[in-house]
Order: sequence, then structure tokens, then C-alpha cells
Amino acid sequence: MTDEELLRYSRHILLPEIGIEGQERFRAARVLVIGAGGLGSPAALYLAAAGVGALVLADGDEVDATNLQRQILHRFAAIGRPKVVSGAQTLSEINRDCRIVPLHERLQGSRLEAEVACADVVLDCTDNFATRHAINRACVKFAKPLVSGAAIRFDGQVAVFDLRKDESACYHCLFPEAEDVEELRCAVMGVFAPIAGIIGAVQAAEALKLIAGCGKTLAGRLLLLDGLNMDWRVVALRRDPDCPVCRQRSLGVDPTEKGALRGAP
Repeated sequence: MTDEELLRYSRHILLPEIGIEGQERFRAARVLVIGAGGLGSPAALYLAAAGVGALVLADGDEVDATNLQRQILHRFAAIGRPKVVSGAQTLSEINRDCRIVPLHERLQGSRLEAEVACADVVLDCTDNFATRHAINRACVKFAKPLVSGAAIRFDGQVAVFDLRKDESACYHCLFPEAEDVEELRCAVMGVFAPIAGIIGAVQAAEALKLIAGCGKTLAGRLLLLDGLNMDWRVVALRRDPDCPVCRQRSLGVDPTEKGALRGAP
């Protein structure tokens, strides 16, 4: 590390759980953040500031005036511009040594798989179940740790699915795709701005811990926040042995193959 980097990251290096070795792991890491909105904004800011070497920011939307209440990557002058372009500008001002890769697209199919395959950690900062399940399937396929977050109204949640480990649950274990789950969108239901900041910051913290290999992550646990009363709860997560997505790992089957998602043996 250069003298400038030693100075810049000195408060991390002082932590024995991170030190120079952990900081060098940050610098060598490639993190994929899917969604540059309320959750992706604080997550990306902290990851860039912490010294992550390559930060891939994927989002197909443009900045809207209603975003500015909580999406702190963006400024008024960015209204109408792609979120990833706006975000890349802000992040480069935070840390010029962090390589920002802006992807102005909704990652799906082979493009999603290619980016997940190249990442060390994936952050799901999206707001719809279809995308979340697609991200989960890709992370299962390539055994990549997934940090999932959600925020609506005054409530938030974070979970880590460390898919490098066979015993880890996946997102489908928690929210089965086939079930009729009500999808709540902040565009309709509203969201208290700091909740998005809190959850996004927790996602960044969990990603950095996964990269450095320090502490105990939220793997196997779901962290729930009631922001109106500022109450936190933790719920234990267990892998569903019959999960049609992650069950296939132990069988040597590609979870994206035809039939796999229907639970075919």
C-alpha cells in the first residue's frame, strides 16, 4: 500500500480485525451493487469510501425528483440522467482510487450471470421479487455471497446468504418464488428516508466483513428493523432441504437448467 493509502485507511488499519491485510482485500475485491436507489446509494458510498477496488453499479433507471428524498448518491442537477452515471460521478469524488463500472441496464439473463460470476460479493438493492429471485439463482449457480436488503415505510430487513457454503439458505428458502407474496413498492407505499440509509449501510458493513473475513455476518439470520419504534429483531434462517433452487447444489445440478426450478429430481 502507498503512504497515501496507509493514511487514508488508517482508521480501518488500526482495527485488529481488519489491519493492512483486510484493507488489501478490500482493494483487491470486486463488488456488484444491483440498484442505485435508496439502498444502493448508501451501500455504494460506504464501499467506495472503504477502499473497494472495483465497484460495479447496475441500474437501468434515470434520476427522478422523487428519488432525491432518500437516494443520496444523486443531486438535483442529475435529474433525468442515468442513475449509474450520476452515481459514478459522486463515487469518484469520494474515492478516485475506486474503479467504478456503471452499467445502465437492468441486469438479467446471461448479462446478470456474467457480472455475478466476476464479483466477490453481490448486493441486492432492488425493489421487486422477480429481480431478487433472478439474482439469487445466479448467486447460487456461481456460489457467490449475497447481501439482500429491503426497506418500505418504516421497516427494513437485511439477510446474508453465504452461498459459498453448502449449508447456507438462499433467498428462495426465505421467500419462495411460487408463493403469492404481496409486493410492496415505496413508489406506492412510501418509505422513511433514513430507513433506506440504515439498511444500505448495514449491507455495506456485511459485504466488507465477508471480504475481510472478519466477525460474524448475518449468514443464517434475518435482521428486522421497526424504525418507527426503533426496535431490532433477529430471526434464525435455515436452509429448506426441499428448496428447488439451492437444493440442486448438493445434487450437482445447475439451478438455472430447465426443470431445476420446478424441483425436478
